[in-house]
Amino acid sequence: MRQLRTYWLDAVAIVACLLVFVVPFAFIVLTASKSAEEAKEWELSLPEEWRFWSNLREVLSFDDGLVMLAMRNSFILTICSVALIVVFGAMVGFTLDRRRDRVASVASGMIMMGLIIPPAVVPTIYTLQQLQLFKTLPGLILVEVAFGLPYAIILFRAFSATIPRELDEAAMIDGCSGFRLFFKVIFPLLRPVIITVIITSSITIYNDFTNPLYFLPGRDNATAQLTLFNFRSQFISQWNLLFMDALIITIPPLIMFLFFNRKIVDGMAGAVKG
Repeated sequence: MRQLRTYWLDAVAIVACLLVFVVPFAFIVLTASKSAEEAKEWELSLPEEWRFWSNLREVLSFDDGLVMLAMRNSFILTICSVALIVVFGAMVGFTLDRRRDRVASVASGMIMMGLIIPPAVVPTIYTLQQLQLFKTLPGLILVEVAFGLPYAIILFRAFSATIPRELDEAAMIDGCSGFRLFFKVIFPLLRPVIITVIITSSITIYNDFTNPLYFLPGRDNATAQLTLFNFRSQFISQWNLLFMDALIITIPPLIMFLFFNRKIVDGMAGAVKG
């Protein structure tokens, strides 16, 4: 009886996953393959005439290749932001785990505030303007790093707790300086949580819509998510092209998640044990 109940639970879980993940993705692919007239009907059905490749060419050539320009900007934004988040998050997380003084307590409180308090758009824009970084890719990179660091620091701090302090002492006795201890000894041991932070931060930053909209306006600064505006307006909506654009910008994070989802679980498990 218990085994039969387990089978039923597995079946319910599979059906729920199909409804939540597979059906919406199938709807995107089918709509992206239809003509403009068919796409307006918003039906989960096979197209009368498959126009997948013609829609793909039209989206890629739209506005002198704006989609490819936006994809390039998103890749640069994601790679640079994630690299800074990993390096600084690992350093701060390890330091906070090893320190037991008032400074570490205050820093931990500020990190928790960074997770709880919502970002303020107007002060951030004012700060970027004073630094002459508003409407620039480096400015948005700094914004993404600031918003993504608290979560990464918490994971790195928890995982650092699983590394014995005796390892630090042995390395210091052998003559390692603080930076050499971290990058030569500790940083390689953080590999599981590094992969977790890379994947989760990459997907979050790549799929970010609001921050590029507020802090990086302009055609040449467009990111992948903002290109969805090009195929929908108040008076006309090209749903087939919009869904094709959504399919194009969905593929990179989907591939990353499918290949590295086990690494995400391993890194999170290690952080929870810590």
